[in-house]
Parts: sequence; C-alpha cells; structure tokens
Amino acid sequence: MKDQLHLASQYLAAANMSFLEKKADDSHTNVGFDADTMKMETYDLSPSGDRLALNYRRFSLEWTSQNNTDSLSLDGKTHNEILQWLQECSQKHLGKEYVYEFHYELPYTINDAYQYKLTDAAALEHLCNLRILATYTLESIVEAHHLDSPIRIWPHHFDTGAYAPLNDTGISIGIGMAIPDTLSDEHYFYISGYKDGKAIFPSSSSDLSLGKWVDQGFTGAILPATNLVESETVKFFQETIHQFKK
Repeated sequence: MKDQLHLASQYLAAANMSFLEKKADDSHTNVGFDADTMKMETYDLSPSGDRLALNYRRFSLEWTSQNNTDSLSLDGKTHNEILQWLQECSQKHLGKEYVYEFHYELPYTINDAYQYKLTDAAALEHLCNLRILATYTLESIVEAHHLDSPIRIWPHHFDTGAYAPLNDTGISIGIGMAIPDTLSDEHYFYISGYKDGKAIFPSSSSDLSLGKWVDQGFTGAILPATNLVESETVKFFQETIHQFKK
C-alpha cells in the first residue's frame, strides 16, 4: 500500500506543477496533509480554491471546486483511467490541461495499464495513522521552538517534513518522518542540523533515550516509527534539538 500511495501522490504533484507558478526550490510541488480529514492536498490551484486531494480513508482522489467535489475511487482503476478523469476535471473546473510530467525519478515504474488495488485495509489505516502522528508531532515542535516553516509532504521522497532556523543559534534544522530506505526498514522520524549550509554533528552528542545518532549516509538522528505515541516522538525531537543547541 505504501508504494501505491507514493505513486498516487504524484497526481497531486503533477496538478501543482500544471497549474502553479514554478519555484526555484521546487516547493510548488509539495502537498499538505489534513490530519482531521485524513487527506493529502495540493495548494489552491485556482483563485476560487480548487484543490486535488488523496483521501486515505476512502482510497480515492477528490477534486474540490467551490461547493462541488468530484471523486474517483482508486481501487481497480488503471493509471490511464485516472489520467483521463484528471484531464476531464481540469478542463471542467479550470479550462486548462492537466499534464503528468516530472523532472525527477521515482523508485517505481508505472504505465497506462498499472492498476491500483486496495489489498490491505489495515495497512492503509496504519499508513494514515503514521501521517497523522507525523503531522501532530511536527506541529508541536514548530510551535514549541517558534519555527518559521510549513509542514509539507515532498512527493519525490514522500517524507513529511519541515525546515527552519533555530532562533539565535546560527543553526537550521530539518525534521520529519521518512518512508523506509537504506537507513531504516520501516518509517522513521529524523532530524538533521546545518550551519553555513553544511550538515553538522553535535560534538557533545550522547545516547538518546529514544532513537540514535547516525553519521553514515545521513548526518543526524533517527527514530523508527513502530508503536510510537506523540509524547515519545516529541521527546525525541526535544532531546536532539537540545543537543544541537549545546
């Protein structure tokens, strides 16, 4: 289910890229996540507030325009069928062409015949709960440290993340939750620190009560996301931020 959600999020990224002004840092491609509605959403695609969303709970795409919502269940649909629906929605609501093209590569391949299947509802719910946990955790850290950063999902790497300077330290931090990769076989929370554009490793770093420091392939700290609650993930970030500030 993880791979299918990653692929499905690209429909949202493509909508942002089709209808929004391009930004040098690629931030126009990223999407948000509403923990209350369990939806991943684009930015506003029009002055009237059109948005494309990926509904985790219903495993569907939703195009919202003013007081109208068009929806398409992904279960059983092919990539080609989904593209046809998106092109119809974009013409209907915006009078513009939806283009499915990217300047980055994904770890998966997809063709017109690729079919989405809701094969594991429990896995889908688990992935949704991880996004909710990541959102609430990062919101707590952003508020506690007065970080000037949105919390967004970057479709390329599919991580929920934020990046901002730590006030009066000369250090900036990247925080978030990543999908499984070479650092972890499961989803994990991460934090990295930067000074003068270079990754730093706390010189006085000590063992963490949760997670661990790593300095190979990634410089910072990570915490596998299995069976965690928000108080634990917040503690992980508070401990590591404290050590970065030393």
